[in-house]
Amino acid sequence: MWRQKIFQCILNMIGWRISGTPPNEKKYIIIVAPHTSNVDFILGIVAKFAIGLKVKYLGKEILFQAPWGWIFYQLGGYPVKRGKHYNQVDYIVKIINKESQFILGIAPEGTRSNTGQWKTGFYWIAKLAKIPIAMVSFDYAKKNITFSTPFYPTANMEEDISRMKSFYRNVKGMRQIN
Repeated sequence: MWRQKIFQCILNMIGWRISGTPPNEKKYIIIVAPHTSNVDFILGIVAKFAIGLKVKYLGKEILFQAPWGWIFYQLGGYPVKRGKHYNQVDYIVKIINKESQFILGIAPEGTRSNTGQWKTGFYWIAKLAKIPIAMVSFDYAKKNITFSTPFYPTANMEEDISRMKSFYRNVKGMRQIN
């Protein structure tokens, strides 16, 4: 409880607020966008402790190596191998299915670069694990973290992705503000 209060104070001191509430589900995926800076990770860690959520995340394998790798594990990270030869979706679904509670935070862009495209792994993880997706935005222009209501993926991925992207339409990432 003391840790949560400290991180709530940190958010207040830097002028950020949280809108909406996290889903009341035992398992779900949070997609966080736009992901434009390494600062997003720090903000996400501060927010997760301020809210008291046990959010896990995926990170590239190299982050989890010595000498600093233990920190990423302690913060809830799971290393993933990049590349087409590794079936990370099935790997993550197995982890989710064996746990009684699991919240996974993912940046749908999969990178800090502005590619204009989202990777769909998070969608397939949610669909195969039969868990909902909640959208969370980090709006640097408004200094606001916003939670959406969760929804379950349907049979129409294109429509679902379009719906999710519309949630982020007016959100400004760190590298998008002038």
